[in-house]
Amino acid sequence: MAEDDDLDTIRRELDDAVNMSPAELEKWLETDESQSVGQKQDGGGESTGHAEGRRIVELLRKKKGDLTDDDLAHMRKVHGYVARHLAQQPGKEDVETSKWRYSLMNWGHDPLKKG
Repeated sequence: MAEDDDLDTIRRELDDAVNMSPAELEKWLETDESQSVGQKQDGGGESTGHAEGRRIVELLRKKKGDLTDDDLAHMRKVHGYVARHLAQQPGKEDVETSKWRYSLMNWGHDPLKKG
């Protein structure tokens, strides 16, 4: 298990990347828009990003002491994905209804959310 300083840093990075609450993310994941984006294995079923959203809700609700090394690695993965994806913001596309935004929201980050 990671040291407390590492754990605090990783949790802070996740909090920086994920700006949706667990309840907001769960509500979003129920929408058609959420399910309309992302790569699906074998051409059907749940997309990778949608499954990530469910995992992120679990991570956000876990107590610090209950986090495993696998959880911490996953938190780093989420932070890295959001950072990379934010750098790929589309130019002239309407961001509000873009697949780019919907994909980010599946990972718990709404780029239009203030604060």
